[in-house]
Amino acid sequence: MPQIVISERNRIIEGMQYTGALSAYLPHPDGRPYHTFRSYTVLADGENLTFRHCRIENTAGRGIEAGQAIALYLDGDGIVLEDCILRGHQDTLFLAPLPEREREKDGFLGPKQFLPRTPRVFRFRRCRIEGGVDFIFGGAEAYFDDCEFRSVEPGFVFAPSTPEGQETGFVARNCRFTCTETVPDRSCYIGRPWREHARLRLEHCELGRHIHPRGFDDWGRAECHATVRFEEIGSYGPGAENADRPDYILRSESCMHAHSPAVGAAAGISAAVPGVG
Repeated sequence: MPQIVISERNRIIEGMQYTGALSAYLPHPDGRPYHTFRSYTVLADGENLTFRHCRIENTAGRGIEAGQAIALYLDGDGIVLEDCILRGHQDTLFLAPLPEREREKDGFLGPKQFLPRTPRVFRFRRCRIEGGVDFIFGGAEAYFDDCEFRSVEPGFVFAPSTPEGQETGFVARNCRFTCTETVPDRSCYIGRPWREHARLRLEHCELGRHIHPRGFDDWGRAECHATVRFEEIGSYGPGAENADRPDYILRSESCMHAHSPAVGAAAGISAAVPGVG
């Protein structure tokens, strides 16, 4: 299937299935590799789009063999996903904007490489998102309600790159962190920072057996401890029992204040990471 770009306004996309198999390591017609941000199955950059009961996947394979392979790339205003399934391995779901600067040449090569970094807000309801390494990443303000995050191999679920000064990054509320049968116990992390001001908040989420007691990883950048904001409130399940979270993770009762999508950027959350540029 060719890559799909959805740039319309005020559209409902319902019951569609999109499958792609492009990945970062494959050669592009221009002679260079595809790299991460040209590997998408679907790019949605329109306004007021609603996806319902859709299935979007990238079947390129594990990141260790295929490289990064995006299933869905979101970069538009007012995009909502309801009851959808997103499948991939490394970098399944990218939530724009990109970070301001890439860390390696052509790290951001793709359709939005040289465009302004516009703040975005996305909402996911009752969706299942599958992947292995950093399979939900980017700088958006994004709300996940009653969703399932299914790990298909050891790795990391979230990799936020929240811009400096943006209060809210990724917020997961009443969600489930699950895994396939072959994923070992304690082999996955909830998140790690792709940039140094990353924001990530969990509220009343169920954590499966695959979640490591540390819960969060700093991507080898101890200096990020003072700038990221990872919050965890009311977690339960095997991955929350006997937890040994790092000192910079906020887990106290004092953090329990409402984060409503209606509040938007005024809500408050943070997280950071490197890896894809």
